[in-house]
Amino acid sequence: MTGDETASAYDRWAAVYETDRNRTRDLDGAVLRGAGLPLAGAVVVEIGCGTGRNTEFLAAHAARVLALDFSEGMLAKAQARCAGRPVRFVAQDIRTRWPAEDASIDVAVTDLVLEHIEDLAPIFAEAARVLRPGGVFHVSELHPAMQRDGKQANFTDPATGAEVRVPAFRHTIPEFVNTAIAAGLVLRRLDEWFIDEVDRTAGRPRLLTLLLERHR
Repeated sequence: MTGDETASAYDRWAAVYETDRNRTRDLDGAVLRGAGLPLAGAVVVEIGCGTGRNTEFLAAHAARVLALDFSEGMLAKAQARCAGRPVRFVAQDIRTRWPAEDASIDVAVTDLVLEHIEDLAPIFAEAARVLRPGGVFHVSELHPAMQRDGKQANFTDPATGAEVRVPAFRHTIPEFVNTAIAAGLVLRRLDEWFIDEVDRTAGRPRLLTLLLERHR
């Protein structure tokens, strides 16, 4: 799978992303809003901003936000949603060097993006590079247990009515943690999140979140 193929899928999804029923997306948004990130007056980079659901929240609290995404369709939705907010949107393949100076970012955020990245090392390396000492990186991803059950990002193409399963790469919890540590980040917290008590009782976590910090 190439980045162009993933971007193309998200371009098509952009038309219905806001109206699709998506419990994972909604849970992720609630988790981010309750994470207690130090956003007040912060400079934030959002990796994979999508339609701007989380960008809007971040921009309401931070001094400014750098929002990156490689889907032009998603970026167009995000820009319209966040008009007048202190956000700079950039079309960017996040596997390449991010458009931010070394040690210039207070908070980095990525939500439901890394399942589409085969090699996680460049992502965590870039986060370590751009974060100021003591800066934090909030990572929220589809839980590896869900991936093992065959779950992945998917939608119904509004143009054809066909189901589109956006290709994804399976990652493990140790892979996330060890890759972050190798990049020089410190794990401060790791959590699993459930949709409801039915999933909790069944032991089926929906999301995995990590709070990472750059060495002071």
